[in-house]
Amino acid sequence: MWLRRKFLDLVPTHDESKRNKTARMAYTEDELKEELDKNKEYEYGFVTDIESERIPKGLNEDVVRLISKKKNEPEWLLEYRLNALKVWQQMTEPEWAHVQYDKPQFQDITYYAAPKQKKKLESMDEVDPELRKTMEKLGISLEEQKRLSGVAVDFVMDSVSVATSFKEKLAELGIIFGSFGDAVQEHPELVKKYLGTVVPSTDNFYAALNSAVFTDGSFCYIPKGVRCPM
Repeated sequence: MWLRRKFLDLVPTHDESKRNKTARMAYTEDELKEELDKNKEYEYGFVTDIESERIPKGLNEDVVRLISKKKNEPEWLLEYRLNALKVWQQMTEPEWAHVQYDKPQFQDITYYAAPKQKKKLESMDEVDPELRKTMEKLGISLEEQKRLSGVAVDFVMDSVSVATSFKEKLAELGIIFGSFGDAVQEHPELVKKYLGTVVPSTDNFYAALNSAVFTDGSFCYIPKGVRCPM
């Protein structure tokens, strides 16, 4: 009886739990507001000076069609983008708590840029030196990753994938790893099956925007029952 009574004394009541929860939430929000009020400059940013191809600024159906054309995408993916654009145009940009910032001017943004290349890259040695420097600044040097840790890395510069390591080795196990653009061309059935299934384009303002103008990224498919060694 004494043990049960002492245990009950240690269990907070409903009102106490509510007060404690409220205090914790208030503390977290206050901490966040304090950090945001510091107005610190982002200390990890840098600019890579490299010659690029860019499309005109602005966002409309013509821009979305141009992006899709440059990526050589199938009709179903273009329709996915156009539907997302229509959804986005009907949405309102969200207001964030405790955040003050200059609102993005969405018609003053370039939605596609790509490093100029004279030919398709055949090896890592052919990657532009400026891109290599950028990888090193980001701490993802492909050569070091390849030699020391065996981690497969896909590097995206502006709107295109530049290089992928260990693609062939992973393929031997049935694992598909590479750029999203390559996956669209080589495995369209997988992309069409899974694209937007976790976060659909209708989920929120920025999900819709991203679904309309995304350009490239990493694609990884691991078949059921297969364990990735990297």
